[in-house]
Amino acid sequence: MASANVAAAPRASARRGAQVRPGLAGRAGRAGPLTGFAVLIAVTLALALRLPAGTAVVGLAAFGILHNVLELRYMAGRFEGLLRGPFLRLLAALITGIVLCRLLPVSSGTRAAEILLAYVLLAAACGYALRSRPLWLAAALLVVAGAAAASLAFPDYHFVVLTHLHNVVPLFFLWEWSREMEGRGRTVFRALQCGWVLVVPALVLGGAFDGLMGGGSHWTDRLSRSYTPPAWQHTEAGLRFVTVFAFMALMHYLVWVWFMPRYAPDATEAFERRVPGMTGRWAWGLGLGGAAALAVLFVSDYTQGTSLYAAVASYHAYLEFPVLLMLVLGLAPRTAGGGK
Repeated sequence: MASANVAAAPRASARRGAQVRPGLAGRAGRAGPLTGFAVLIAVTLALALRLPAGTAVVGLAAFGILHNVLELRYMAGRFEGLLRGPFLRLLAALITGIVLCRLLPVSSGTRAAEILLAYVLLAAACGYALRSRPLWLAAALLVVAGAAAASLAFPDYHFVVLTHLHNVVPLFFLWEWSREMEGRGRTVFRALQCGWVLVVPALVLGGAFDGLMGGGSHWTDRLSRSYTPPAWQHTEAGLRFVTVFAFMALMHYLVWVWFMPRYAPDATEAFERRVPGMTGRWAWGLGLGGAAALAVLFVSDYTQGTSLYAAVASYHAYLEFPVLLMLVLGLAPRTAGGGK
């Protein structure tokens, strides 16, 4: 009986995958994501160039909590084979430690503790992914140790780089998703993703769009302290870094709020099987309710609002790294509907 169930599972999974991913190879399957991303890139870039601070602040208030909820739902569904059991509990404990660090008053001690916990999390992910490859594991741990030493020596750079790297993460999930597309459509889709994640930011930082950028403001200067490496603060590069953050952050939010719910329904179905009762209405209600509460807090005390958001967002931000490591190594088990 057990062997029959095992044999039947792939067939059932294939039927589910066919139901939720109809015709990605067809014209509608190609045109929808490609057209949608092309429009989003153009509109988001225009907003970020003209209103960098406004785009960053309003985007965070409107989509910050919502994209947290929807991304966690996606990862828990799509990578249910990885994020489970003792490994998930270990990750949750480490990230909860980071959350506590962010809830405490900012000091050199809390920043150092967060950095250490982040690298312990990476080390744990390496140990899990490479447990059967001792030489590779030793090399990976050496790299992690070296990176941790550099981050502890230059914590200001660590947090700025981490902020921008977080907005690069969707590229890996979108690249993995696109494996189920076919032919030229997949090539164009991946080129679009590389365009907004890599090419557009490079052009902005290089000054290619300076003539189209709006002027700086008090809010731009305030945000620049968080998004600009220390060596470039109080220079014209500050406005460029804020613009890059505003553009990439809004694109990042829209990947999770628009694209994945629409084009990766298999992940949602897997999550709802895994956590019965927590349906789409629950996720969207939680996200929108959190967004409304955060917006009120931003209006009353922006600094406190961003601090609270940074703590809550730690779960989705740091949970990405073990999944990305497994994706890069080609070892991440996915939900059955996710394709091979």
